Amino acid sequence: MAAIKNVAIVGASGSLGMPVLNALVKSGKFHVTVVKRPSSVASFPDSVTVRTADLSSVDSVTAAFEGQDAVVSTIGTAGLPAQNVLVEAAVAANVKRFLPSDFGSDIAKPKTGAMPVFKFKTATHKALREAAAAKPDFTYTLVCNNAFLDYGLEKNMLLNWKERKPKFFDSGKSLFSATTLDTVGQAVVGILSHPEETKNRFVYVKDIDISQNQLLEIAKKVDPGQTWEAPILVDTAALEKSSYESLAKGVVNPPVMMGFLFRALFGPPEYGGRFTETDNELLGVKGKTEADVEAMLESLIHGSK
Repeated sequence: MAAIKNVAIVGASGSLGMPVLNALVKSGKFHVTVVKRPSSVASFPDSVTVRTADLSSVDSVTAAFEGQDAVVSTIGTAGLPAQNVLVEAAVAANVKRFLPSDFGSDIAKPKTGAMPVFKFKTATHKALREAAAAKPDFTYTLVCNNAFLDYGLEKNMLLNWKERKPKFFDSGKSLFSATTLDTVGQAVVGILSHPEETKNRFVYVKDIDISQNQLLEIAKKVDPGQTWEAPILVDTAALEKSSYESLAKGVVNPPVMMGFLFRALFGPPEYGGRFTETDNELLGVKGKTEADVEAMLESLIHGSK
């Protein structure tokens, strides 16, 4: 497969999009184009080409994708239902590689992929497979990085360090894979630098395997003398069951969907929350240590005081 030189990114102003954009630019390997909505007021580095497109229009997006070798989608949850517009436009514009906005749980695991919270992502996977089968020059890569380590800590999702009221999913002792936003950006650069090795498959990347219990002990270490409440144990099987029951009653809201996400992240091995194999070496990802996690938590905890 020919080298990838021209790369477009959609969703570049978001929490994940910015680190991915920065990694693409910093690598010096690509000519980077940001495709943004007409209503966007976000600003980008001078070295980046900026194009505007109506992301609900295949024709508009196709025009924005003209001349691109690869497209990276980092659109947020709200944009996932319309992500297939980007796929159709990429095919029409003769894009060689498409990375959809997956960047999370291992949807290749049947129990995880079947969860309603991932229905738009799995629909995009189907569209990508069909497009690649119909047009062999079109390829895709699906990125699995499981939990966002730095973002998950910052937002109190992996450990409630702000109130010192930890909520442990299942025992809190099970290891789960986690990846920083910057490492995801590095992985994207690695994928586009190795197009043949990463085409038409899931690619796995992680910084560290860690448990909630370990996170709690690290938090106590960097902020000694504080009183923590005893961890509240949450059964992820019951959480998943409750989410399915809520959907059956027509209740669709963030807590219901988060129930599925926590099951995928912290549940038993068949949900894929801990990656046993990764593509780190291929992608040039070295990973993180507990000392790195300690530095993250120390910065968060003391920076909030």
